[in-house]
Amino acid sequence: MSRTDFNTLLEAGAHFGHLKRKWNPKMAPYIFMEKNGIHIIDLHKTVLKIDEAAAALKQIAKSGRRVLFVATKKQAKEIVAEKVAAVGMPYVTERWAGGMLTNFPTIRKAVKKMATIDKMTNDGTFDNFSKREKLQIARQRAKLEKNLGSIADLTRLPAALFVVDVQKEANAVKEAKRLSIPVFAMVDTCCDPTDIDYVIPANDDAAKSIAVVVDAMCAAIAEGTEERRLEKEKEAQEAAANGEAAPKKEGKPRIKKAVKESYDAEEAAVADVVASVETPFEEPAEYAAEEAKAE
Repeated sequence: MSRTDFNTLLEAGAHFGHLKRKWNPKMAPYIFMEKNGIHIIDLHKTVLKIDEAAAALKQIAKSGRRVLFVATKKQAKEIVAEKVAAVGMPYVTERWAGGMLTNFPTIRKAVKKMATIDKMTNDGTFDNFSKREKLQIARQRAKLEKNLGSIADLTRLPAALFVVDVQKEANAVKEAKRLSIPVFAMVDTCCDPTDIDYVIPANDDAAKSIAVVVDAMCAAIAEGTEERRLEKEKEAQEAAANGEAAPKKEGKPRIKKAVKESYDAEEAAVADVVASVETPFEEPAEYAAEEAKAE
């Protein structure tokens, strides 16, 4: 069964590429023709590539791993946020923070800092601060929520990356390749598909085109997640019928010493963050100097 069809992609304008003078020769295999100075993408190949990518994402979801969606361009933000949140996967739609993958422990520190502020608000510690301190912490919390709120539950590196617009998200692709994380992406005629593991040739500027492709990917992920849930239920029922204990969860893989040390350092850094937040606010020396000068 095909994830999408030729006519759906055609109606969404997925076949429109960029101007001929802006094309990347490496996209030649996916170009059907040139019309009025614009390249037309071969949608028959797009359908095949969507099915191939969807099958791979389904298996990743079925194994219980996560897929990180990256789409910071205006046309894709709301579409990705809505559809990806519905299937419980993490996404980045505001800004790609440098090192989000290659320096993952630091990103986790920022997320834990956000959780710490929430905890302080709930247990009443936040009420002990002055108005100025509350304002500073609230602004900090809002900034963290905007940039990292959608990946708050991403506790380990994702198993794959899905990107809308390879050129705009070049840093994300580079980090993923450095860590050998497979990359799925919508690739337009002006982009270089070399570093993309699963190329989906399509118009990455039209909102309708983006919606069709992302919808197909999310549907595949939802299927994989549901199959995983049914398999676990079946295993539990079989174990109960045989009078056996429920199957044990898969053990966590052994962590290398270097990785363990990095996480220990992360925990220590979080403790420092908590301490810094709980320390009474002190005005910088230059503020006092300016006030004295004004008097």
